[in-house]
Amino acid sequence: MARRELTTDLQVLDALVGPEGKDVLDVGCGGGALVRELAARGARAVGLEISEQQLGDARASGIGRFVVGRAEDLPLYDDTLDLVLFMRSLHHVPESSMLPALVDARRVLRPGGVVYVAEPLAEGDYFELVRIVDDETDVRAAAQRALADCERAGLARMRTLEYEVGALSAGIHTLRKRIVDVDPERAAVFDAHEDELIEAFARLGDEREGGRWFTQPMRADLLRVPEIGSI
Repeated sequence: MARRELTTDLQVLDALVGPEGKDVLDVGCGGGALVRELAARGARAVGLEISEQQLGDARASGIGRFVVGRAEDLPLYDDTLDLVLFMRSLHHVPESSMLPALVDARRVLRPGGVVYVAEPLAEGDYFELVRIVDDETDVRAAAQRALADCERAGLARMRTLEYEVGALSAGIHTLRKRIVDVDPERAAVFDAHEDELIEAFARLGDEREGGRWFTQPMRADLLRVPEIGSI
């Protein structure tokens, strides 16, 4: 396999889509960082989370528009968006709802719109650390199966690109914050496995100034509504 380029999620998004001037939905927006980045790039971005509690940090920033809803039942009208983003979020959708989520993403797209999915793969140093706390092997594989089956959602793959992102952690406490911020329920599990995590932290990754450097392989898929007769 060709060596994956070390880059960032935003650089890949910019290269494959270019969000400027587009109406965009960020599904699973978390704290709203991506919505703010998209707005800075000239996109009209909306972030979606499953509850008001999940949107607490996003709304506190005072920047961006946010709505509550589920990926498989988007609270948006048909044909209203140019781009639907699943940035590391499809594997957090229940497996039975992954394909319906792609179906509903297609529903809200205007003609010529695209669905962009960036998913972490179940490999790499950072994955080996996280799996001690929350082993996502199965759900990440399920997300890839849903993408491979995207024709059933009325979508076709335009392009697939694999790349790597990196993260520098100053120490085990920095790592804890990064892992727990994604899901607060991970805190108790992290603490219960702290000795194992300290050992893995020292063994995996590379020593760099300021801490240890870990990499995470990613796969980005660009999906579109196919032309009539192309499937």
